[in-house]
Amino acid sequence: MLLREQGLNTVCEEARCPNLGDCFSRGTATFMLLGDRCTRRCGYCSVATARPQPPDAGEPDRVAEAAARLGLRYVVLTAVARDDLDDGGASHFAAAVRAVRRRRPGARVEVLVPDFRGERPALESVLGAGPDVFNHNIETVPRLFPRVRPQGGYSRSLAMLGMARALRPAQAVKSGLMVGLGETDDEIASVLGDLRAAGVDIVTIGQYLRPTRDHVPVERYVSPEGFGALERRARALGFPTVYSGVFVRSSFNAEEVFTTIPAAH
Repeated sequence: MLLREQGLNTVCEEARCPNLGDCFSRGTATFMLLGDRCTRRCGYCSVATARPQPPDAGEPDRVAEAAARLGLRYVVLTAVARDDLDDGGASHFAAAVRAVRRRRPGARVEVLVPDFRGERPALESVLGAGPDVFNHNIETVPRLFPRVRPQGGYSRSLAMLGMARALRPAQAVKSGLMVGLGETDDEIASVLGDLRAAGVDIVTIGQYLRPTRDHVPVERYVSPEGFGALERRARALGFPTVYSGVFVRSSFNAEEVFTTIPAAH
């Protein structure tokens, strides 16, 4: 397999995404930069928490080569959280975006980034590389952050999205939510309002599925009708692009979602 040959990781495999087979069958993947060991331990995520290896300077070029050989028209770049690095890995993201631009100039590039501890220079570094879509997932409601994302912060993530909008006003800004972690529909509506106020124009909403028994349990399963209702609430708040459904994940069908963004982006 090309990804193994190039020594690359995908979040599709590491996070045990339920859409893995569908995406791989269409020759698409979300590249996970900076190794497969995360410095954080989130209650919903199956990516391993361990001391990471140093960044691989050759990885951005190998990602670009893989994207070219796969003939990808839309490339999603994400990464583990790297709190051990001064810039949280932002320069590595920027290098990967530029490498893909050189090797696959016709492709769109989306970055799905960690919060970089809320540091503006890191965000500026990534945005300076010119991705087509800036994505940072809020994931859950404020009340559940201490249990679900104990090393993150709701206000920090929201501020990151707002900064991205302010720094590049024409940039497509995206975020995502999981449901089923114990939140209420009113809490979800409040988060959607916060995201829209921060300048997010693409929102994804999907069902949380417990990766293993060691992770946060599922508190409820939302029906397809329930996801339809959440989509209507999001659109009523002014989101031009909403992708809501049981198996929706932030980078699933990212190219198709991108095509629904108003032409200004």
